[in-house]
Amino acid sequence: MKKDYIFNVFRKVMIDAFVSFIHGELIAYIGMILILTAFFLETRDILHSKALPYLGLMALGSGLLAIRAYFIDEWAFLILEIAWFAAAIWGVWSINSKKKGLASKQ
Repeated sequence: MKKDYIFNVFRKVMIDAFVSFIHGELIAYIGMILILTAFFLETRDILHSKALPYLGLMALGSGLLAIRAYFIDEWAFLILEIAWFAAAIWGVWSINSKKKGLASKQ
């Protein structure tokens, strides 16, 4: 009976640790990889900083890092990532507005 109890406690601790990792570290690493990928591709002239793929990578990456910042109570980092996310979304919106404007003129 005691052996089953220890196993259940161990299993709960492992599940809690895994969930904590998913909520925190994995989100942060994915966000970081997305932002660094966009930056690397832009510096190699593969993506342009005003192109939808670049802005999408930046918006998604900064959004994930903002979630991470919220989880760990890093308020300055949260504000930075929200501003970065907003700038990327604004860029996407501007591109879509220009495309709609060009389509309506034709």
